[in-house]
Amino acid sequence: QVQLVESGGGLVQAGGSLRLSCVASTRTFNNYAMGWFRQAPGSERALVAAITRYGATTYNTDSAKGRFTISRDNAEDTLYLLMNSLKPEDTGVYYCAATNRGIATRAYEFEFWGQGTQVTVSS
Repeated sequence: QVQLVESGGGLVQAGGSLRLSCVASTRTFNNYAMGWFRQAPGSERALVAAITRYGATTYNTDSAKGRFTISRDNAEDTLYLLMNSLKPEDTGVYYCAATNRGIATRAYEFEFWGQGTQVTVSS
């Protein structure tokens, strides 16, 4: 079992930045592929970005590429999402997820989920 705890969400004005963190309670963090998902009110959970155990990254082109950066620190068992140039449509609950698969980009492929952190972007 892997427990994931997100932090770093909050209220920010459009154009601002936030950095989300996700700490994993496992000694084998480097064995997991990781992802960040966003769930807006009334919408399904959607991929924002994913990263393999080796650091290869995938971004949701429509919503994240060019503005968001996913990264991981295997020594600290921590996943990050740096979000720049935030827009009101980025508002939602952001979830950290982990999987034993080598690579994953769909929500059903991730076995472990955090509780989420709220991000609200005002216009």
